[in-house]
Amino acid sequence: MSIAPPVAAPGYRARHTLPLRVEAARQLRRRRTLVVGGVLAALPFVLIAAFAIGGQPAGRDGRVTLMDTATASGVNFAATCLFVSAGFLLVVPVALFCGDTVASEASWSSLRYLLAAPVPRGRLLVSKLTVALAFSAAAMVLLPLVALVAGTAAYGWGPLRIPAGGTLDAGTATWRLAAAVAFVFAGQLVTAGLAFWLSTVTDAPLGAVGGAMGLTIVGNVLDAVTALGSWRELLPTHWQFAWADLLQPHAEWGGVVKGVALSATYGVVLVALAFRHFRAKDVVS
Repeated sequence: MSIAPPVAAPGYRARHTLPLRVEAARQLRRRRTLVVGGVLAALPFVLIAAFAIGGQPAGRDGRVTLMDTATASGVNFAATCLFVSAGFLLVVPVALFCGDTVASEASWSSLRYLLAAPVPRGRLLVSKLTVALAFSAAAMVLLPLVALVAGTAAYGWGPLRIPAGGTLDAGTATWRLAAAVAFVFAGQLVTAGLAFWLSTVTDAPLGAVGGAMGLTIVGNVLDAVTALGSWRELLPTHWQFAWADLLQPHAEWGGVVKGVALSATYGVVLVALAFRHFRAKDVVS
């Protein structure tokens, strides 16, 4: 006796379930999204206040860094804000948005109801990952954009003064800075991939977010072990400040290309693991 395949309800279209605008609106209303946005937007003003109170900024251990030229112009200030936040602070929104997205549904016991709607599993993951990456990109852009506006108001519009010597005109420097922000986002694809994969594995959002942030911590520790030699080039964190090569009179793209290729490769593999695991997962929460 043959069994007839299930018939979809009239009007049902799998590609119309969980639209991106609906998922984006849900994530935008969450308190953690507003808190992250507020913290990133406030950081430039905190630095401006710190410079006003403490005087001229200076690098550590006699090294010349972007921090030494932070108050030279608005572009310098934006580059400095990116410099002080790229190593860890900007990792937080990526890990949070990508790690919290599926695991939070499981912790609220709403994931099974989404799948029973029915939202196909692949569609659910695509919608959530797309929105998470979009919010992560918005967080990456928000900080330097606010810093550029606030820095220009505080220190004026002018050329980028390069710590090692020389300048870049403001227009060129702004485009180079935009490319640097794009690189910082691309460099975090491995963090996004790991956070998203962990989000499909665990029902604890903090576990997924913490695991992804732990990757950055471990990567920074291993990159400091010079005995590893060229093996450190396989670490995504090894290239996290390669964007500084773009803020030179003659931009160097070698480290940027290597960093993007490495992070994107790791990210694609981890996202593939997330889809593979979630398709076969027994969702009970």
